[in-house]
Amino acid sequence: MTRGGRDKDRDEPERRCIVTGDVQPKAGLIRFVVSPDGQVVPDLAGKLPGRGIWVTADRAAIGKAAAKGLFARAAKAPVTAPENLADLVEQGLARRVVDLISLARKAGRAVAGFEKVKGWLADGKAKVLLQASDGSDRGKGKLWTPEGGRWFGCLTASELGMAFGRDSVIHGALGAGGLGNRVVEEAAKLTGLRKVDGGQSAGKETKSA
Repeated sequence: MTRGGRDKDRDEPERRCIVTGDVQPKAGLIRFVVSPDGQVVPDLAGKLPGRGIWVTADRAAIGKAAAKGLFARAAKAPVTAPENLADLVEQGLARRVVDLISLARKAGRAVAGFEKVKGWLADGKAKVLLQASDGSDRGKGKLWTPEGGRWFGCLTASELGMAFGRDSVIHGALGAGGLGNRVVEEAAKLTGLRKVDGGQSAGKETKSA
């Protein structure tokens, strides 16, 4: 089992975290590259040129890599890491999660609102439950994690609202397949940066209605 409650796939590419030394699937790591001017740059899409430097999707790990000169050691060259590097990664991941949910909504694979989400859960259509981190615990406790699915609470009501074209959203759900898998992967990383519920909210849970 990997970070975010994901079952490890032996065929999935793995990389070593420069902070912990652990080898794990790329999906649980953040890729960084060094720009031509020696700046450490997060490569959240995994498409920037250059040798990848990998760090576990965790705020403390990224902070340590920047503070202890681990990026320079991995690059074997002098590099500069921004003091707010973890913040930049968090902001970038939040944008990616919001954009992916928005695309899923436009494809008819996502719904928002308590009643619609409850309906999807009851019908077995929901595979990912999304709930705002700043929403009422009482209200959120009335919904449950899909069987064999995931629950995430790493976005604020405002961020979830952006994904659904509204000012604010507390409850959302994604259907199986398609963009849902990408949302799970990116939201698991964001959870590690925001440490929602101790960083464990990306895992499988059993919540009663």
